[in-house]
Amino acid sequence: MLFIGLLIRSGIEILGAHPRLYWNDGCTPRTEWLKFTRRKVPDPGDIIYTARDDEIDIHPLLALPGRTNLGLGRHWHGVSNSLWIVNGVIYVVLLLTTGEWARLIPTSWDIFPRAGHSLLTYLSLHTPPLSEFRPYDPLQQLTYAFVVFMLGPLMLLTGIAMSPAIAASAPWYIKLFHGRQVARSLHFLGMAAFALFTVMHTALVVLVHFRANIASIVLGGPNEDFGLALTIAVAAVLLLVGIYIWTAWYSLRHKRQVQVALDKIEAPIRLIALHNMASGQHYTAADISSYLWVNGAPPEDVESPEFVELAQHGFREWRLQVGGLVKQPLSLSLADLQAMPSQVQVTKHNCVQGWSGVGKWTGVNLTEVLARCEPLAEARYVKFTSYGLDQFTYGGKPRQPFYEVIDMLLATHPQTILALELNDQPLPLAHGAPVRLRVETQLGYKMVKYLRSIELIAGYRALGEGQGGSREDTMFYGRGAEI
Repeated sequence: MLFIGLLIRSGIEILGAHPRLYWNDGCTPRTEWLKFTRRKVPDPGDIIYTARDDEIDIHPLLALPGRTNLGLGRHWHGVSNSLWIVNGVIYVVLLLTTGEWARLIPTSWDIFPRAGHSLLTYLSLHTPPLSEFRPYDPLQQLTYAFVVFMLGPLMLLTGIAMSPAIAASAPWYIKLFHGRQVARSLHFLGMAAFALFTVMHTALVVLVHFRANIASIVLGGPNEDFGLALTIAVAAVLLLVGIYIWTAWYSLRHKRQVQVALDKIEAPIRLIALHNMASGQHYTAADISSYLWVNGAPPEDVESPEFVELAQHGFREWRLQVGGLVKQPLSLSLADLQAMPSQVQVTKHNCVQGWSGVGKWTGVNLTEVLARCEPLAEARYVKFTSYGLDQFTYGGKPRQPFYEVIDMLLATHPQTILALELNDQPLPLAHGAPVRLRVETQLGYKMVKYLRSIELIAGYRALGEGQGGSREDTMFYGRGAEI
C-alpha cells in the first residue's frame, strides 16, 4: 500500500507533464483518446507551442510532489518502483516456497461459477457468509490472483517499454505493444485499475465482516484480539497518510536535498540495468511522424542576440567551438560539418514529458569530431552548451546558458550524432537549428539544441549547480535519462 500510493501519486505528477494519451507513437494533436487538459494545440505555423506550455499544475494532495515538479516526481517514481519490486519479489517467493500460493492461485475450474455467485451476492447488497472465506471467498481470490500475477507484471512490462534505452537498443520490444504510446496508455489503465482495486478493497474490508477482516489482516486470524488489531490498523493508516503528506511537503521545500538523496538510490540501479545499452534503431520512412512536438522555444533577441543575428543570415557565420581536454581545439563551420562523412538514422525521440515521435536525422557521428580534436586521457565527459538559456532558475539566480553533460560511453555510441537535417530538410529552427545533439538512448532533454560549443572535461561537479546539466540544476532531473 505504501509503495503503490507513492507510485500512483508520482505517476500522476509525470502524467501532468503531458496530460494526453494516444494509441499512436506520433502523438499527433487531436488524436488523443484521453486528455486531462482543455488547452488546444494551435495549428503549425501559428505560434511555437511547446510541450512545456501543455503541462498542468496538479495539487500536492494528489500528485507527488505536485506543482509541476516533473524531475522530483520521476525520482520518487523510480525509487518507489525499485522498492515495490523488491517487496513483490519477496512476496511471490514466499508464496511459492511456503505453499501459501494456493490461497491465490485457483486449483479448480469451479471457482468461476462460485465467483459469479459471490458477485451476484454483492450486487444484491448482501454479504457472503463468513464460511465462504477460506481465507478468501472465490471472487476475492480471483481478484487477488489477477492483481498479483497479471496486473503487477503488466505495469512492469509497460514501464520497461517506455524506457528510451530499451526502445533504442531493443526496438522489437516496444513493437510487442504496438508502440511506446500504447504501452504508456496501458500503463495508465493499469494505474487506474490499481487505484480502483485499492479503493474497492478497502471499502469491502470495512463493509464485509470488518472484525474478522481486521483481525486476520493484522494478527493472522479472525479470532485474534479485535481491539489490538484495530489499534494497530489505525496507527498504520495514520502513519501511511503521514508519509504521503510528508513526502510532498518535504520535497517541495527541500528540492535539491531530495533530488540528491533519491538519486543515490536510483542512479546505481539505472547505471547497471540500462546505461551500457547502445542504440540500434532502424525505423522506416513509413514510420516517420507527421508531427513532432517541440520542447523549448528558440533563443530570442533578449537572451541571445548573437544567435538571432546568426539565424537571420542563415547561420553562414556560425561556428562550433570544440575544446577543453583535447590536443587539437576545433572551430567548425556548417560547411566543415557537412564535409564530414554523413550518417542517416530514422529513430524515435522520447521526451521526458511523455510524448514521442519518429524522425529521420542526418548528421555527423560524434566520434568523427572527437577523432579530429583528439581527447586527452583524463577527458571523461563531454559538455554541450546551447545558445539558449535555462528555462528556469533555482534560488533566484540569473539564467545561464543551457548545457548538458554525457559521459564518453554515450558520446561514442554508434547513433550519437550532431544532427544537421530532419526529414531531409535543414534542421528547423524549432527543432534546434543549425545543429543539435542526438543521443538515442536518452530522453530528449539531454539532446542539446542550438549548439554553440563542445567541451571535453574531467568532471561536472564544478559546472552550474554541480548536477550535470541545466535541467538537473534547475528542474531537479536525474543526470541519467535512460528511463
